[in-house]
Amino acid sequence: MPLLTVKDLKLYYRIRRGPLKAVDGVSFSLSQGETLAIVGESGAGKSTVALAIMRILPKNVHTLSGAILFDGRDLLKLSERELREVRWSQISMVFQGAMEALNPVMKVGDQVAEPLIVHKGYARDEAEEEVREVLRLVGLPEQTAERYPHELSGGMKQRAVIAMALILRPRLVILDEPTSALDVITQANLMNLLKKLKWSLKLSYIFITHDLPLASELADRIAVMYAGKIVEVGTAEQVLLSPKHPYAEKLISSVPLLRRERLPDYIPGEPPDLVAPPSGCRFHPRCPHATEECRAREPRLVEVEEGHKVACLLYGV
Repeated sequence: MPLLTVKDLKLYYRIRRGPLKAVDGVSFSLSQGETLAIVGESGAGKSTVALAIMRILPKNVHTLSGAILFDGRDLLKLSERELREVRWSQISMVFQGAMEALNPVMKVGDQVAEPLIVHKGYARDEAEEEVREVLRLVGLPEQTAERYPHELSGGMKQRAVIAMALILRPRLVILDEPTSALDVITQANLMNLLKKLKWSLKLSYIFITHDLPLASELADRIAVMYAGKIVEVGTAEQVLLSPKHPYAEKLISSVPLLRRERLPDYIPGEPPDLVAPPSGCRFHPRCPHATEECRAREPRLVEVEEGHKVACLLYGV
C-alpha cells in the first residue's frame, strides 16, 4: 500500500472575482522511501498541494474536497487534535524561504526544540540532546543552537529549517523550493545532504520545484502541474527523456544545455486565469498542437506506458 495517496484533490480560494481553482482534481501516490518531484511554472498549484496535505490553510478556502490518505487515514477527515498527532510527527514540511521560517528573536536551538516541547511534552533541557543530534545530522556544529538566525549564512539557515522538520523523525518530508535564493554551490551541498538523509533515515520526499535539473537530482518520479492539474506523471527518466504532454515538452526544452548546441525553447503566452480557466484542455491557448477538440473536451490522465501517465488528446484520451 502506498504511504500517501491523493485522490481528486480540489482546493479553491475565495476571492472577490469568484472561486480561484488553485488545485482542481489532482491525484497521485507516493511509496515509502520514494521521492516525487512536483514541477511547473509559478502559480501552477504546487505549493497549494503541499499546504493541503499539511492542512495549513488560509481563511479564504472556498472548496476543499477529495481524499488525502496517509497510512490509510484520510487527513481531510481528521479533527485538529487527531491531525496534531500526524503533522510534524509523521509528515513535516520545509517551507520556501528559510529566513521567513525562522523567528529572528529566538535562538536556533530553541526553534529546533519547539516541536519536541509542543508535540512530545519534553522539558527544554531534555530536548537539548535531541537538538544537538539533529544539528549534527544536517551538518551544523552544535554551537549553532546558541546562535540567532541573522548570524547564519543562507545555507546554514536552510539546514536549520531542515533540522526543525526532522526533529520528530517523520516518515514524509515535503520540501517546498528548499534551494531558492541559494547560490549554486550551496544548492549542490544541500541536495547532497537531502540525498544522504533520504537513505540514512529512510525518508519519503515530496519535492516542489520549478528547477528541472534539481528535480532530476533527487526525484524517483516527476509530476508536471499546469493550471491546477497534473498533466503528466512518470519516472524521472520517462518525463525528462521522453515527455509526452506538449507543456512538459516545452518546459524541458526551455532548460539550457551545456554539452549540446541547442537554443532554449520558450512557452508562448502566459498561465491562465484560474478564476475563469479555459474550457477543455487548460493548455490549449498556448499549445502548438491544439485542435477544436482540445478547446471543447478536457483530457483525462491515462497511462501511455507502464508507470507513465499523460492528460492529452494527442494520445486519444
